[in-house]
Amino acid sequence: MKANVITLRGKYAKLGESLSDPAVLNDQNEYRKLTREHSRVRKQLEIGEKWLELTEQVADNRELLKSESDPDMVEMINDELSTLEPALEQATESLEAALLPHDPNDDRDAILEVRAGTGGDEAALFAEEVSRMYLRYAEKQGWKTEMIDVTEGTSGGFKEVIYAVRGEGAFGMLRWESGVHRVQRVPATESQGRIHTSAVTVAVLPEAEEVDIDIRTEDLRIDVYRAQGPGGQSVNTTDSAVRITHVPTGVVVQCQDEKSQHKNKAKAMNVLRSRLLEKAIMEHEAEIAAERKSQVGTGDRSAKIRTYNFPQSRVTDHRIGLTLHSLDAIMAGDLDDVVNAILAHRREEALEATRSD
Repeated sequence: MKANVITLRGKYAKLGESLSDPAVLNDQNEYRKLTREHSRVRKQLEIGEKWLELTEQVADNRELLKSESDPDMVEMINDELSTLEPALEQATESLEAALLPHDPNDDRDAILEVRAGTGGDEAALFAEEVSRMYLRYAEKQGWKTEMIDVTEGTSGGFKEVIYAVRGEGAFGMLRWESGVHRVQRVPATESQGRIHTSAVTVAVLPEAEEVDIDIRTEDLRIDVYRAQGPGGQSVNTTDSAVRITHVPTGVVVQCQDEKSQHKNKAKAMNVLRSRLLEKAIMEHEAEIAAERKSQVGTGDRSAKIRTYNFPQSRVTDHRIGLTLHSLDAIMAGDLDDVVNAILAHRREEALEATRSD
């Protein structure tokens, strides 16, 4: 892997030079792309340099043992090796993970969609709690969020809510949250104290930029209408709400969060681009999966991924068999233990696939 570290040094230096190129500085899309790549390679190189340093220290100590006859010196060298060798083993695993093929979409901002599923009013209430959980997690990560659209439930909560989540690596951190989230608890309306099971669906899309997806004006049907609040009452006196249909694919998006029709259209177009980008990514992944005869890692949203059991304060992620008894903290946005465990599991799967090739 020494050759990989040397390659990373050259790549990092080359990216640094590119970032000072006037042509790149005048192209904000290219500059943003190269800045993300420069940051990623810097992190890889830091891991690589640490691995190289430990490799050389271990090699030097082993070489010393061959020529050393003094018992005290031998003991001292062995003591040092007992610390260095486990550190090198861990550094090797870290470098192998860092050198895995990188999905550039992981660097993108994200579009987060939460929808009430089975369970009626209780599902809508839980959808609001789940969306709040992610907003608090985003805040802890230092990310910015922006509401794009919301449809409120008839008795509170959300039938559907869509947010933009913007921050370094937001999509890469959140992408595996896509799926069915099940809740088990006693609803406030339940007089007999019986536990009900409801569900919400979460979709996390990479936020697309205008240069990613070519959308022809003639392929769009744009409708404007008066924004409505819960229960059907009007919340606006003008036709500011916007619904956009992409005719070739049938994808429909709408936005009524802003009072300005222009702003609602811009937000709706942003979501449309992201959904079309995700569709292209999913089709590409399906082709790869068909070749490998495996659906591992496609993030199929039809699958139940997690259960939130309130009576036992238990959260279980069914994909990796992780169970935590810290439901209150998780619902308050402390998702690090869950998210990091899933990312570690995905990296290990990728490493195993690489080793077996």
